[in-house]
Amino acid sequence: MMPLKYSLTPELRIRLKKPLGMLIRGSFAETMKKFKDMVDKEKPAAIISVGDTVSRNLVENRILPQLFIVDNRVMRRSAQPLPPTEHKTVNVKNPPGTITEEALMAIQNALKTDWKTKIVVDGEEDLLTLIAILYAPENAFVVYGQPYEGIVVVKATSDKKAEIANILKTMENVRKTK
Repeated sequence: MMPLKYSLTPELRIRLKKPLGMLIRGSFAETMKKFKDMVDKEKPAAIISVGDTVSRNLVENRILPQLFIVDNRVMRRSAQPLPPTEHKTVNVKNPPGTITEEALMAIQNALKTDWKTKIVVDGEEDLLTLIAILYAPENAFVVYGQPYEGIVVVKATSDKKAEIANILKTMENVRKTK
């Protein structure tokens, strides 16, 4: 049994459907252009992408994140693995609706190095967005897809990290009461 760090509650499932950051609406081409402009203007400390479609679009637009978190699935269906990049690959298990200790450590370790890293999740990567925001360098951009709408850009400010820490507290306590 792998150690589960956090589990999703039904209330949080609803809350997390809302974008955690700024929603950029539009086609892949439009969202990538807008995102590129933001990156050029704000020069984030790092870019972290969570999800296969958004990660592939970044690579194809020559925006290379410090860290990708993918599960080789799009909308619950198998997806083409990302085109090869210079990223070091780390494989982790992370069942849907959870955050495992293993996935958490992999993200923490990836963000401590200067290596570009790709974490390939066996399971589901959605909730790992929270961990990415929490451990991202101050003012890094964490980007993920908002299905059928566009992409969400979260700026990892201290306020945002505090908000995420509170969400994670809620998820953690669930386990202790069982």
